[in-house]
Amino acid sequence: MRNDGHLHIVTFNVPLPANYGGVIDVFYRLKALAEAGVRVHLHCFDYGRGPAPELERWCEEVRYYRRDMSPLRMLDRRPFIVSSRHSRELTARLMQDRYPILLEGLHCCLLLEDEALTRDRMVMVRAHNIEADYYGQLAAAERRLGKRLYLKLEARKIRRYEPILRRASAVLAISPADQKELVRMGCRNVLLSTGMHPFGEVGGRRYEVGGRRSEVGERFALYHGNLAVAENYHAVEYLLDKVFKGSEHRLVVAGNEPPAWLRERIDAMPNVELVGSPDDGTMQRLVEEAHVCVMVTGQATGLKLKLLNSLYAGRFCLVNSAMVAGTGLEGLCTVADSPEAMRAALDSLMAQEFTAEHLAQRRVALQPFSPQEAVRPILSLL
Repeated sequence: MRNDGHLHIVTFNVPLPANYGGVIDVFYRLKALAEAGVRVHLHCFDYGRGPAPELERWCEEVRYYRRDMSPLRMLDRRPFIVSSRHSRELTARLMQDRYPILLEGLHCCLLLEDEALTRDRMVMVRAHNIEADYYGQLAAAERRLGKRLYLKLEARKIRRYEPILRRASAVLAISPADQKELVRMGCRNVLLSTGMHPFGEVGGRRYEVGGRRSEVGERFALYHGNLAVAENYHAVEYLLDKVFKGSEHRLVVAGNEPPAWLRERIDAMPNVELVGSPDDGTMQRLVEEAHVCVMVTGQATGLKLKLLNSLYAGRFCLVNSAMVAGTGLEGLCTVADSPEAMRAALDSLMAQEFTAEHLAQRRVALQPFSPQEAVRPILSLL
């Protein structure tokens, strides 16, 4: 490696605890890079999580900068996700050397506007999504008027701002579909670096092949995701109303910050249980013990990291087409796009055993999705 293996990583949030998609991707990437010998200098924008001393285990240094959450930032021509992550202290610190920089998401790309900082320097950007598409779809799913208007405005600003990615030395796409879109956008040197996750091998640490039952009873299906996000609670609504209403099968819904109305809906269904804001260990146990992980989305954007988590650590995966679009993972899942097809698939999967043959197929198909493979494009640039 050039520069003695040093790398600055600038991230949109403190990546521990690694309990939602974006920070899972950030944390396990920096961990894999550190394990590959990269000397990571981590810079985190913080807006409520606070310092995470455990990060020092993998980093040469960890610095924190306050994210400016003032509503006045919304008056900026830039997207709020970008304008609120501005720090002169960060810029000054990055100017002290010429080590390569990895910017985590469009969120951190205000730094690309500084020609003195980026001139003759390797500056990579991890594109977590095509953000304009992602925010547009979040707006379409949002039921609160004020939040929906904010997301629509943010999507328009992001669409205008995203061409700044052309200034990056390289852009790391999370899926083949996103890679094609970034090339079409005019970005140079677009490399595929799939989503990161905590698994060194298919099967997880506590996995058992066969029909293992949950500690709490019969086989169950699991939906897991951040329940404060409209995309996810709309998915739960769909499952409650169209798939599990009147079903003999049990569904566990697990995720952070479930809204009160969703709690009430679930409480009214005898075959559905809510596990609100579970810790990492509880969530992982649920993924491992569920006989079927059910994942539906209305947003065919990026690569859903919960899909990788479920394929590595879980058993059967029942998804709709949007969940696997552009990922190449559809062959490892049962795909159903109507309530009728999903109910029929659920009946079939609940009656099957997850066998050693299923596990062997996954081990082969998921080789390109290992953390070691995912950081290889970054290592090639250092």
